[in-house]
Amino acid sequence: MTIRNHPNRRHALGLCLATLALAAAPALAAWPEKPIELVVGFAAGGGTDITARTLAVHLGKQLGTQVVVSNKLGASGELGLAYVAKAAPDGHVIGMTNMPGLVTLPIERRTQFRPTDFTYIANLVRDPSAFSVLADSKYKNLADLIADAKARPGEISYGSTGVGTDDHLAMVLFERLTGTRLNHVPYNGAGPLRTAVLGGHVTIGGMNLGEVMPFESKVRILAQASPARSSLAPNVPSFNEQNVKLVFNSERGIVAPAGLPAAVQQRLTEALRAIAADPEFHKQMRQQFTEMDYVEGAAWKTRLDKATADFTALWKSAPWTDK
Repeated sequence: MTIRNHPNRRHALGLCLATLALAAAPALAAWPEKPIELVVGFAAGGGTDITARTLAVHLGKQLGTQVVVSNKLGASGELGLAYVAKAAPDGHVIGMTNMPGLVTLPIERRTQFRPTDFTYIANLVRDPSAFSVLADSKYKNLADLIADAKARPGEISYGSTGVGTDDHLAMVLFERLTGTRLNHVPYNGAGPLRTAVLGGHVTIGGMNLGEVMPFESKVRILAQASPARSSLAPNVPSFNEQNVKLVFNSERGIVAPAGLPAAVQQRLTEALRAIAADPEFHKQMRQQFTEMDYVEGAAWKTRLDKATADFTALWKSAPWTDK
């Protein structure tokens, strides 16, 4: 028996298939359905926070929604990362990372997040580590600091943005390279640390170049950890040119919770790619003395995996905290 394909039946079947397809497809057209929370694991006023707040304006324009920066500070950025890791994977909570803390925190202790808890969207910028003292400090250059640190091991205070952060690890590497020992004092971000340095509560501030350049009249930057002098701060000497072979950066990127729908990940990636190519964003980063370093998804994760291996080896040979 032959069953005729009646026009009304075909129309009904088409509507049914269309409804099923809409139900099964990711709701990309509806995303974002509400403001996006951009989490920063450090206090307001630091380099990571300032980068995030600049990015939030551009990202909001790209996605057609408000992007709100939320500071979840504590434990050297761990609390912010844990908050993102535990959030619903719907794209409405994302986090700005700070490498090396992103990879070193799980090496040095049992953290509230794992590397597999994230979808890695893209790295955006890098900001060289730097050592700064008050403008009237007796340390005129790195050689002065090294000589005094060797004469008074463990007595000179060095403030960082937390245990396991780039600022702390820059100190660890500096000590290994120079045979010195400083007195480490951790803070909850560059804002509180900068206040401590300006108030004379710590002698050396381990902050990124972009975090201290706006206060250049009040501090003396002894060295910054780009391979050579940065075009953004040509008057600031590098560690390398002062015979300390230290190259080290804070790298800042964006992650979302693991399990993020592919369509949402694609939309976020496209938005960040457009921002990274935007001359206005480049201009704002230069004004913040922060260098562009855009690397997407899989390539970024490969670089992070290499960094994890390198820092694991360093931890085994010279742990930077008490185990």
